[in-house]
Parts: sequence; C-alpha cells; structure tokens
Amino acid sequence: MTLLSLAQANLIADKALEKAESLGFQPQTVAVLDAGGHIKVIKRSDGASLLRPEIAFGKAWGVLGMGFGGRDLAKRAEQAPAFFTALNAISNGRMVPVAGGVLIKDAQNEIIGSVGISGDTSDNDEVCAVAGVIAAGLVPDTGA
Repeated sequence: MTLLSLAQANLIADKALEKAESLGFQPQTVAVLDAGGHIKVIKRSDGASLLRPEIAFGKAWGVLGMGFGGRDLAKRAEQAPAFFTALNAISNGRMVPVAGGVLIKDAQNEIIGSVGISGDTSDNDEVCAVAGVIAAGLVPDTGA
C-alpha cells in the first residue's frame, strides 16, 4: 500500500488553496488525512472563519470512514437520515456528509487518505480539493 507523504499532503493543501484564491472563492481551510484518519496537514487561508478547520476535518474524516466520496455520502445521508444521525453520534460528531470531502487514491485505486475543504459552497470546496489531489499526481474520488 502506498503511503501519503507529508510532501504530498502539503502540496494538496497548497494547490487547493491556490485554486480557491485564483477563482475568487471565500477563504478556505484544508485538512488532509492519511489512510488511518490521522491529520497530515491543516492549512487556513487568511480570513478563514473559526469553525472551518473542524468542518474541513469532518468532511475528510467522514469520507475516509465510510470509504466513498462526499457526493455519495451526501446522497446516502439524504436517503437514510436516521442512519447518518447514528453515525454522527458514534463518531462524536466528526462526520460532515457533503461535497468537499474527497478520497485520495493512488495509481492502483487504493485509498491512501482524504482531503476536506471548507470556506465556500460545498461544490466550490470540492473543485479546490480535486485540484489539489490532481496536482499531487494522485486520483481524487468525489463520490460523483
């Protein structure tokens, strides 16, 4: 299994933040986790609001925990709200089932981590996450 390096995690976060800035999005916060759910990197744009790190982490942690991207997670949460309420309870509120949580896969399609971004709309957050993962030469899985 490929491991997500600190250099890759930094590149993902940096390129995601650059993408947000280039598109004129609101200030972003990026959380990159390894396959075990451990934080590799959290970075905040200047002006990002107070709860953004927790939201970004929740997006990344939720997709990693369930094994599918944020778009699929959001659809499933909509279809089974009681189940996702239970999941959020047993995960101590760490799941944020919306777009903007993206699995990071290697060339062999193995999950090696995840990225979550918060600051703008969930759709815009996802655009930035995908750009960061691609810039690192890895494969994004949004669950679309």
